[in-house]
Amino acid sequence: MTTRTERLDELPFTRKHGRLLLGSGVGWALDAMDVGLISFVMAALAVQWGLSTTQLSWIGSIGFVGMAVGAALGGLLADRIGRRQVFAVTLLVYGLATGAAALAGSVAVLIVLRFVVGLGLGAELPVASTLVSEYAPRRQRGRMVVALEAFWAAGWILAALIGYFVIPLGDDGWRWALAVGIVPTLYAVVVRFGLPESVRYLESRGRYGEAETAVRSFETSAGVDAPPDQEETSRPVRTDPAAAESIWSSRLRRRTVALWTVWFGINLSYYGAFIWLPSLLVTQGFDLVKSFQYTLIITLAQLPGYAVAAWLIEVWGRRATLASFLVGSAAAAGLFGLADTPTRIVAAGMALSFFNLGAWGALYAIGPELYPTSVRAAGTGAAAAFGRIASILAPLLVPGLLTAGGNPLVFGVFAAAFAVAAVAAYTLPERKGQVLEA
Repeated sequence: MTTRTERLDELPFTRKHGRLLLGSGVGWALDAMDVGLISFVMAALAVQWGLSTTQLSWIGSIGFVGMAVGAALGGLLADRIGRRQVFAVTLLVYGLATGAAALAGSVAVLIVLRFVVGLGLGAELPVASTLVSEYAPRRQRGRMVVALEAFWAAGWILAALIGYFVIPLGDDGWRWALAVGIVPTLYAVVVRFGLPESVRYLESRGRYGEAETAVRSFETSAGVDAPPDQEETSRPVRTDPAAAESIWSSRLRRRTVALWTVWFGINLSYYGAFIWLPSLLVTQGFDLVKSFQYTLIITLAQLPGYAVAAWLIEVWGRRATLASFLVGSAAAAGLFGLADTPTRIVAAGMALSFFNLGAWGALYAIGPELYPTSVRAAGTGAAAAFGRIASILAPLLVPGLLTAGGNPLVFGVFAAAFAVAAVAAYTLPERKGQVLEA
C-alpha cells in the first residue's frame, strides 16, 4: 500500500500547493516587513529622540532575543500541537505587540514590546518552512521553500517603501509605520482556518482520518484519484514524542553542528548589515530621505537573488547552492566595506542583497530535510534559535567596530562570518530529490 507521504511526494505542483505557498508566504512577508521597519525606525528615532548608538543597538537587538526564545519554543510546540496552530498564534502575538509599539513613549517601553514582537517572529519562521516542506512534491521541495523565503524580500521591500514614504512625513511617521504591523492579527484568522495541518504531524498523533482527508484534497486538486485500497485509518504507527530521536544523536549530531554554524554566520552578517544600513548611510553624510532611498534600491536586489537560488537549488542541489551564495555574500560584504561613492555603495549593497538572500532561501530549504518528522520543527527551530544569538550580538557589535576601524572593519567581520558559514555548508548532507524522513 502506498503511504500518504509517498502520494504527496509524487503529485505535480497544483493550485492547492500554490494556495499553501501563498498563505504561508503572506505571513512570512509580514514578518519581514516588521523586521525591516525597525531599521528605518531606528534611523528616525536617532534624529527625533536624540538616541545614542548604545540605545539604538538595544532597540535593534532586543527583538532578536525574543526571536531566539521564540524559535526554540515554536519548534518544540509545532512538533506537539501542530504546525498550523503555532503559525496562527505567532502571527497574533507579534501583530498585537507591533501595533502596541506604535504607542511607545519611551525607549524602555519600546524595548519591552520589541522583545514580545520577537517571540512571535522567531517561532513563526521555522514552523512555516516545515509546513511547506512537508506538503511540497519531492522534486520541487527545495524550489517551493526558496519561493516561500522570497516573500521575505517582498516584506522587506514593503518596509523600505513605508520607511521612504511614511516615516519622513512628520514626527509621528515612525508610529504610523509600526501601526501597520497590526495587520498580522487579522491574517492569523486566515491561517488558522485556511491552511492545512501537516499530514506527517497528523499521522504521528494517530489522526489518520484527518491525514487522509488532507492528502485527498491535494490529489483532487491534481486530478488524481486516491489508491482504491487506501483506508482512512491506515498507517503509520503513532509516534511517542518522548521516544523521538534527539537532534544530538550520533546520527544527527554532525549535521546539527554544521547547520547551527551556518545559521550563526548568516545571522551575524545579515542583521548586522541590514538593521544598521539606513543609520550607517546617515553617518556617511546622506540625509534621512536619501539613505532610505538607497536602502530601498539595495533591497530590490533581493528578488533576483531568490529567483536564481530557486532555480539552482534543484539543478546544483541544496549544499552547492547554499555554499556558493555564501561565498558571493562574503565577497560582496568586503566590497561594501570599501565602497566610498554612492554608485559603489549601491552596487556593492545590491550584490550583498542578491547573494545574501539567495543563501537564506537555500538555508530554509535544506533545514527541514535534515531531520525526521518527530523532531523536524524542533530541529529547524533550534538552529534558528542558535542563529538568533548572532542576530542579537550583531547590532551591538557594530558601534564598537565602527569606532575601531570604520566600515571596512565592520564589513570585513561580516565577510569572515559568511566565509565560515560557507565552509560549514559544504559539510551538510545533500538531500535533493530525496524523500523526507518519516
